[in-house]
Amino acid sequence: MFESAKWIAESDNIKEITPAPLLRKSFTLDKEVKEAAFNACGLGHACYYVNGSNITDEVMITPISKYDSRVYYSSFDVTDLLRKGKNAVGCVLGNGWYFVTYPRWDYYKPDWISHPKLIFELDITYIDGTTEKIVSDSSWRVSKSAIIYNEDKRGEIYDARLYKDGWNEADYDDSGWKRAFICRGAGGTLQKTDFPPIRVTERFKGIRISENVYDIGQNISGWVKIKVRGERGSEVRIRYSERIHKDGSIAPEQLNTIAGSETHTDKYILKGEGTEEWAPRFVYHGFRYAEITGTAEIIEVTGEVVCTDIKRTGSFKCSDDMLNKIHHASVWSTRTNIQGIITDCTQREQNGWTGDALLSAEQTFINFDASDIYKKWLRDICDTQRPNGQICCLAPTSGWGYNWGSGPAWDSALILIPYYIYSIKGDKSALLDVWDNMVLYMEFMESMSEKNEVCFGLGDWCAPEGVKVCPTVITDTAYFYTDNKVMARSAELIGKDGTLYKRRAEEIKNSFREKYIKKNFYLGDDTTAIACAIYQDLYTEDEKAVAAKRLNELYANGGYHINCGILGVKYLFTALSEYGYAETAYKMTVNKEYPSYAYWILNGMTTLCENWDMSRSCNHHMFSEVDFWLYKYIGGIRLSEGGGFVTIKPCSVSGIKWVNVKYKGISVFYDEHKTEIVSDIPVIYIKANNEEIYLGKGKHILSK
Repeated sequence: MFESAKWIAESDNIKEITPAPLLRKSFTLDKEVKEAAFNACGLGHACYYVNGSNITDEVMITPISKYDSRVYYSSFDVTDLLRKGKNAVGCVLGNGWYFVTYPRWDYYKPDWISHPKLIFELDITYIDGTTEKIVSDSSWRVSKSAIIYNEDKRGEIYDARLYKDGWNEADYDDSGWKRAFICRGAGGTLQKTDFPPIRVTERFKGIRISENVYDIGQNISGWVKIKVRGERGSEVRIRYSERIHKDGSIAPEQLNTIAGSETHTDKYILKGEGTEEWAPRFVYHGFRYAEITGTAEIIEVTGEVVCTDIKRTGSFKCSDDMLNKIHHASVWSTRTNIQGIITDCTQREQNGWTGDALLSAEQTFINFDASDIYKKWLRDICDTQRPNGQICCLAPTSGWGYNWGSGPAWDSALILIPYYIYSIKGDKSALLDVWDNMVLYMEFMESMSEKNEVCFGLGDWCAPEGVKVCPTVITDTAYFYTDNKVMARSAELIGKDGTLYKRRAEEIKNSFREKYIKKNFYLGDDTTAIACAIYQDLYTEDEKAVAAKRLNELYANGGYHINCGILGVKYLFTALSEYGYAETAYKMTVNKEYPSYAYWILNGMTTLCENWDMSRSCNHHMFSEVDFWLYKYIGGIRLSEGGGFVTIKPCSVSGIKWVNVKYKGISVFYDEHKTEIVSDIPVIYIKANNEEIYLGKGKHILSK
């Protein structure tokens, strides 16, 4: 693929943001087409056309990657768009992450930084069996589009007066356009996209709530689409925000992390011809509210959700509407932060933090068919790996994030996510694909250990203000143990030798127990430490029940407040519920007082927040372990390793009268009178008295 194609661009300017370029090629076909494949990589983003028609409903093409390691090309069937005679293909290119000027996270520094560019190949097979290729080369014509500015996190400016009517059609006169500039490539290996694309997946009507502010009712990733009417040259300015002030004005200041620059602002300049409709193409925003100002008449405002189009596989409903709203918030935080990578938030950063994705992965795999996009993102992690095995806390990375923000609790994404894909989905391919990288990382972690402990990077991130944070050596060493244990099991699954990892896991566990548990069984009554030791299997089975009892007492005596950060939250739901204290986990979740999930919901959140006081991002998924708890413990769906068998064992909670949970072909409903299970595979139902009942495929109704 692309053997004779050249990377082409409008010019060699790489010093400043310029209008998005248009590229086109006209050609004549003398025979009837049997089939035709449109293959292209447009960096940073692209829109593609054949004979005036947009060839796909995908948006934000090309997927983000570490461009000097690998770049992804897309392939589309365009057979029905070609015809005998004159034809034309066209492309508009945006900057995306490929050309950034702002200094945050060093995205202006990588060697890949360059002007937008395209490589293209149209593979045509005629009815008579002969073939032909149309490729990108210096015969293409280039010009400037009406998108006069676009930059990630800052925004897009479109001047409709500059639109070139018919520019992407066969009969358009491009004699005044320049010839394409042959340029260097991005440096990375070209690889075909093998994961779901980004699309507009849903739409919300904007409701005017003040003179200039519209509320779409849901915090999303995407953009505002407007319908307007006005005089030629009138400007419409759209500013995005997750929250509003008490006076009804937007609060974009919490999103502004680019010093001296306006962020998350789009502008549209009217051509002045009746009703005009517009939405950005090459930037997206995280928002619920939009301030729209200007002299034009605003006819309609629509919030369009833009994210990787993964399919839902799970749902949860129950009698407690607060839990339903928390589930809703978890799902929306997850889906809107999958953007070709697994981002942390939809607005301020849009970075692929490894820790965030690791901590939310299990609920993601229950809620969505997300294996393919996670496999892609695992490749992004591997592309950050240094020869010594170290990986970055961000994937992809500009080069920033190796010596701050990483560490075992974040880096374990490379070890645990491939195993989760197998454990939940029954798919070993990720383990096979990244095994060598996993081995290399374990060598690096080993090199960072002293006396069977590791302590580097971040710990229990975003704990409530004023809370004593669990020592990082506890959580890091727990991941050191778990990673070795999972490596041993993964080796067994794919036919590798896991003896070393099994031995090291035993040594690390014994050392941890000797230093911490035997000398201070309750680990200083640190709730995160206790929950960690239960969850990560550092207590013995008999000890876990004793430790869980103490954990329950600490939370009950503390007024059922969540007093930990993202690592503690990952552990506590299992540590409590597995040993009979789901009621306590429930009370902590629905506690109306700060800090809690219900506190977020009662303060207007429709997605999960970055921190408990809501002072930063209002759309983070790193606290979403609560949703896995809803499926596994409240709904009772417990998957066996490999996803081939299911145990149904709901936890009884007094505040919940009924539950209806679904995962793929399994549905569980229960109330005070009966349990109804519908399944397309055999399941085991475990009653409250621990009686096990084997159920075959089909529908089963069991009385209480």
